[in-house]
Amino acid sequence: MTPNIEGPLDANGIKVALLVSRFNEQITSRLLAGAEDCLERHGGAAEDRTVVRVPGAWELPQAASRLAASGRFDAIVALGCVIRGETFHFDIISLEAARGLSDTAVRHGLPVALGVLTTENVDQALARSDTSGNKGWEAALSAVEMVNLYRRLG
Repeated sequence: MTPNIEGPLDANGIKVALLVSRFNEQITSRLLAGAEDCLERHGGAAEDRTVVRVPGAWELPQAASRLAASGRFDAIVALGCVIRGETFHFDIISLEAARGLSDTAVRHGLPVALGVLTTENVDQALARSDTSGNKGWEAALSAVEMVNLYRRLG
């Protein structure tokens, strides 16, 4: 039988940095609430979570790199929201935030979950940060699974 290696969805003892953009705070506060709810429902303790706020999505990779280098966390959950406007700015910010967070994860060997919404309008952002289908929740769950998978992989 082929071995199947997976990370269980148990947040007990996992130290998580919840990295949150203040830009579009109406949305990011809902993503944060979803992420915290997920961690709590999966056995994570409040004292194992640290919320770090940055100005916007552009700053997420910068702070994530510092958090990863600190050695204090098992995972980082990056939460932000970039809503398309009338200029190319949306493309630059969303692509560079994703690239920077991915680079941080690979460079530091630390799970960095991407909970950055990239939407066409506020209604789409609200739908993705609602209590059903909250992308902050999904990002936190991904981080938990990846931490436990890394532990099994050695």
